Amino acid sequence: MDGLPSTDRRRLLLGAAGLCLAAPWPARAVQARTVAHALGDTTLTGQPSRVITLFQGATDAALALGLRPVGVVESWTEKPVYRYLRERLPAPALVGLETQPSLEDVVYLAPDLIVASRFRNERIYGLLSRIAPTVAAEDVYDFRATTALVGAALGREAQADALLAAFEQEARALGATLAARHGAQWPMRASVIEFREDHVRAYLPDSFSGGVLGTVGFGRTRVQAGERGPLRKLGSHENIPFLDADVIFVLMRTRTDAVQRNLDAWQRHPLWQRLAAVRAGRVFPVDNVVWNLSGGILAAQGVCRDVRRLLASAESS
Repeated sequence: MDGLPSTDRRRLLLGAAGLCLAAPWPARAVQARTVAHALGDTTLTGQPSRVITLFQGATDAALALGLRPVGVVESWTEKPVYRYLRERLPAPALVGLETQPSLEDVVYLAPDLIVASRFRNERIYGLLSRIAPTVAAEDVYDFRATTALVGAALGREAQADALLAAFEQEARALGATLAARHGAQWPMRASVIEFREDHVRAYLPDSFSGGVLGTVGFGRTRVQAGERGPLRKLGSHENIPFLDADVIFVLMRTRTDAVQRNLDAWQRHPLWQRLAAVRAGRVFPVDNVVWNLSGGILAAQGVCRDVRRLLASAESS
């Protein structure tokens, strides 16, 4: 097919897509199982091997479970795939963007399973499910739910359960270490923030990194704990007290001049200097991909490693 002119190749692929969409994928003569997910129930047979993942956390989960997807959506940054996944996924076939996957590319790769999400793909779920059995997560940042769903879809439930149990053990062991080190000061309150060109984002307990830190045992100020949703946007220096915490983790998605000016302006402000973490010297830059954009269990393990490394270095400095 690589030798065909691009127009002929496109016609052939679109014709194949039409055939896939005209008739459901065929059932196989082996015992079937049903996987419940955010957009319904999907019948699967055997252990799928040609899997396409349509959001970053699903790619992470599949790799954690030992399966290399035949197709993935392009990463948000560090394109085409996040650096922390490149050893496991060295030469990925891309199927478009997370916000706009290419059905043509999906058909071309002939998957036997598609992992999607309600959040991104609800409108095209019907089309996807005519191409191959498709399961959908509710959102894209709940790494526990994503790991469990991918494990169920792959027929690797026991492996997924073991991964999640190992993470819980690792996170709680880290919390116990920090509790022993800090005594009455534990649980420490944490903030996770990101500087943008014209505002600051505070990631809340319901965010990806917030969920990991909560499992470790970090607390939040009362005002942050009372917020709903994954983040709050702060546009004024008057909002700096909202960020107060014993430790602050700082994400930097981009490092443009405008972002740097905004960061400098906030950090020069007298209210910033009064924050407990600033006074204690516990303000740490962290990887925006691992802490925010990834949404998978491998990244959750990475957050725990960062916390251990950063707080240990802070205490010894």
